Amino acid sequence: MGVEKGTRESDTEHEEDLDEEPGEVIESAPPLKVGEERELGNSGIKKKLLKRGLGWETPEFNDEVTVHYVGTLLDGTKFDSTIDRDSSVTMKLGQGEVVAGLDHGIITMKKGEHALFTLPPELGFGVAGRDTVPANSFVRFEVELVSWIKVVDVSKDGGIIKKIVEKGEKHERPGDLDEVLVKYQVALSDGTIVAKTPEEGIEFYVKDGHLCAALPKATMTMKRGEKVKLVVQPQYAFGQEGKDASDAIHPVPPNSTLQIDLELISFKPVIDVTGDAKVFKKIMKEGEGSLVANEGASVTISYTARLEDGAVFERKGIDDGQPLQFITDEEQVIAGLDRAVATMKKGERAILTVKPEYGFGNIETKRDLAIVPPSSILVYEVEMLDFIKEKKPWEMNNQEKIKAAETKKEEGNLLFKSGKYLRAGKKYDKVAQHLIYPMFHCVWSDLEIWIYF
Repeated sequence: MGVEKGTRESDTEHEEDLDEEPGEVIESAPPLKVGEERELGNSGIKKKLLKRGLGWETPEFNDEVTVHYVGTLLDGTKFDSTIDRDSSVTMKLGQGEVVAGLDHGIITMKKGEHALFTLPPELGFGVAGRDTVPANSFVRFEVELVSWIKVVDVSKDGGIIKKIVEKGEKHERPGDLDEVLVKYQVALSDGTIVAKTPEEGIEFYVKDGHLCAALPKATMTMKRGEKVKLVVQPQYAFGQEGKDASDAIHPVPPNSTLQIDLELISFKPVIDVTGDAKVFKKIMKEGEGSLVANEGASVTISYTARLEDGAVFERKGIDDGQPLQFITDEEQVIAGLDRAVATMKKGERAILTVKPEYGFGNIETKRDLAIVPPSSILVYEVEMLDFIKEKKPWEMNNQEKIKAAETKKEEGNLLFKSGKYLRAGKKYDKVAQHLIYPMFHCVWSDLEIWIYF
């Protein structure tokens, strides 16, 4: 950036006709054009845009920014310059490390942006002034925002501070049930390394915790591929007791603050399918698109079914075997497999963990390859090969709706007679859905259908 006042204006005049960056809004006003000056709200700070930055993100208070700046009086007298020192400055926004007004200006800037800020005395050096700055002086800072590191107070009490070194991918973050793969290195304040993962990282379930309280808390705020530095206070580390040496960690003295370099390599989403923690689905491979099978779909799946000890009791569609085809919500397979498959996308692979209540219960059951003991927890490795969703009423013509309604009614009656009242109720609900829709849709165009309903 330029050393003397005004050099950036002449260098960037050719950019005035460029399109504005989307989202560049200052205090709800239209985006600044290159060369335009405007007061930031009612702050008394004036900003003149000298060169546009990249993207749309801007830093926030508590972030660590790296900047170059030149400070001058209104008459152009220079009193400070990182350019002259040939060294950029890194500072924490909101602390007023140079002057408070400069922080308020920087939070409006994008990476690579150049701007000229004019600060009133109360947001500059005030009544005291400084060496070459007289008391109650307006000052100007020409600033280049080189970069910044986003800083997040994870625990909201200063106990876990996260500095984002490298942004992650997409927007998804792991939840409490998910299995994460992370790499980390843990050091004391003096730099002594006390723990480190293998090069390939380590997996754990967030809800089960790992190493210390800070790690799962911080991990749930991260995206895939994100790299961070954590500063962890003792209450979220090993507290007043510290930590004795073990295979995984060296001794940690009492009341130690930890410095953790952490990377979230990946994670596998885990879903509580039934809402009662008795059927879990861990997604090993995302499926295609956004559609899932849902109830009433005709599905084709392959799977390997095991007991908790690893003993295989059934395989379908594996090693040239025939895949399994069935209609969901028709009690053609165990309830846990039925419910979980209805949530899957085409091409999705998942591991299901099914408690006895949604498996074979407390009855010994003979399957293709082994006997399943009573009250067994079951593990299915499932792939959704294909599915055909049940047609909705609005996707049918009138004759199809009538036929579907009659079929659902008969199925409901059979279920009701066998005492399966909940499933019978679902069938009757579908009868109503098929009848009500055409009644309103066709009342004027087809008198025969109106009378039928």
